[in-house]
Amino acid sequence: MEGEKYLFVVSGPSGVGKDTVMGYLRQAHPEIEKTVSATTRAPREGEAEGVNYYYRTEEAFKQMIESGDVLEYNYYNGNYYGTLRAEVERRMAAGKVTLLNIDVHGAANIKRLYPGSTVVFLLPPTFEVLEQRLRGRGTDSEESVQGRLKIAREELGYAGGFDAWIVNRTVEQAAGELYELIAQRA
Repeated sequence: MEGEKYLFVVSGPSGVGKDTVMGYLRQAHPEIEKTVSATTRAPREGEAEGVNYYYRTEEAFKQMIESGDVLEYNYYNGNYYGTLRAEVERRMAAGKVTLLNIDVHGAANIKRLYPGSTVVFLLPPTFEVLEQRLRGRGTDSEESVQGRLKIAREELGYAGGFDAWIVNRTVEQAAGELYELIAQRA
């Protein structure tokens, strides 16, 4: 599809700082757009419909999958998450540099659907730092944190299949490296 070079997928384990890095980058470069995903999880404090996610019931989410409105989705830690086709294709058609925040399986699917896109794996400096970041959120139960850590160990094994890797030592450094990559490829 025309415009695939403008599509960038940022992936990595929960707690690695994807939202923070992408938010910092977009604040410095508001011309870079971010799609809003759909999810069946409940909003966290401070999150808003259409800004952080499109919050849907499980039934509504499954209907969107069946109708082809969802490009990729995953069932993660008890909830569905997915990328809406309209969010992506509208931006690519307009030639807008677009960031997607997607899990490792979804990133592979986006790369398959849009081979001209760039998939980036965001890594923590160490696994211990990742655990500290997850616990520091204060938004998840111990059971949820343990589930996220187990999934993170598995996800780190997929990093080799990505186009680029960025270690998130600091938000500024990681956002800077992501911007350099975008400038080179788009």
